[in-house]
Amino acid sequence: MNRRILIIIAVAGGIALIVLLNSVFTVRQTEQALILQFGNPVRVVREPGLQFKLPFVQNVEFYDKRILDLDPPVQEVLLADQKRINVDSFARYRIIDPLRFRQRAVTDANFRQIFGGRINSVLRTEIARVGLAEVLSDRRDALMNRIADQLRAQAPEFGVEVVDLRIGRTDLPETTSQAVYNRMRSARVAEAAQLRAEGEQQKARIQAEADRERTVIIADATRQSQILRGQGDAERTRVLNEAYGQDPAFFDFYRSLDAYSALASDGTTLVLQPSSDFFRFFHTEAGAASDQPTKQSAGR
Repeated sequence: MNRRILIIIAVAGGIALIVLLNSVFTVRQTEQALILQFGNPVRVVREPGLQFKLPFVQNVEFYDKRILDLDPPVQEVLLADQKRINVDSFARYRIIDPLRFRQRAVTDANFRQIFGGRINSVLRTEIARVGLAEVLSDRRDALMNRIADQLRAQAPEFGVEVVDLRIGRTDLPETTSQAVYNRMRSARVAEAAQLRAEGEQQKARIQAEADRERTVIIADATRQSQILRGQGDAERTRVLNEAYGQDPAFFDFYRSLDAYSALASDGTTLVLQPSSDFFRFFHTEAGAASDQPTKQSAGR
């Protein structure tokens, strides 16, 4: 009898333990729980700790309270200036209403697919209104804020809150990159050719001006030298004339000495008779001419 009672007590204790274990659950600090009864949402538990539910008829689904990330696939977008770029965006969100989240998205994977499509749709719409320069400039922040505002307005439909949205990277497609590179290269080549042409033109102009100035300077110098040479010759003639008028005998002597010096300096050989008039100053102090006939011959 006592043994039967013990068995009954043990079975009842086991059943009670099973019921108890099925009635309690733990909500972690980073989680929130949604109580379902026969698949229908009953209540939301946001406070961490030990919680209770009806055994066997209710079950619990847990949702993260932390900020989660959503990284939709890279998509190609056509800009307002007809350029195509690959846009890689990402969003940060938080689940604030697990009941609404389950009713609208059912699962986290389904939500990522649906809301990721929403992000791409808004991106295409907003980026299609701007050009490449705005996407790559400091106006990019204003563009991201407009996109984030639209997504924040749609987020409560899924029971989530959009914390942030960013455009992580914008790349040109391979064909567009090559086309842009070729266009930039052609522009630089044309610019270089234009600079070279302008340089050659400036070089020719400077050379022409230098040649003209050189010609003018040489002409002025030649004219000035001719004037000075003429003035010198005139002064020389005047001085010689004055000297000849003052002492004709000394002037003849001086001219003969010049002739002797020129003859000695240029290497010319003369064969003359001693009585030649050329050597008259070698015979007499006054340079009187000799009475003997003069015979001259010159050889080099």
